[in-house]
Amino acid sequence: MRRMSLPHLPGRSTARIRARLHRALVERRLGRLLGWWLLLTGVALLVVCLLGASAAQAAEPGQVLALAKSVNAVLDNIRNWIMGILAGLATVFLSLGGVRYVMAGGDPGEVEKAKTAFKSAGWGYGLAALAPMVVEILKGIVGA
Repeated sequence: MRRMSLPHLPGRSTARIRARLHRALVERRLGRLLGWWLLLTGVALLVVCLLGASAAQAAEPGQVLALAKSVNAVLDNIRNWIMGILAGLATVFLSLGGVRYVMAGGDPGEVEKAKTAFKSAGWGYGLAALAPMVVEILKGIVGA
């Protein structure tokens, strides 16, 4: 990487300016990386949806297509979906908080946003851990 000479600005240290320029460069690279990741994730999701749709079959008249054998199985599936979605979102918030904290560079506002993302991730993991209890309550209400 070629080093640029920076003009002297009154009241500004050269190290501070270089740190700010480096931070902007890293943020730009992370932005591009995130854009590619989102694009590839979207394409993969589209392919999975299209492949799953081609495997679907229509029910013949008089035939019932039921995958779950009982109400307990349905409620267990709901629990698994809730836990998976909450844990996935919590992991996203944990990752965003980590990236924000690393990129903060001592900026108190960014550090506070990172801490808020960490707290949100904690709430998400906590709710995912409570999902089985919610399903047990639903089973008690339904009588399953």
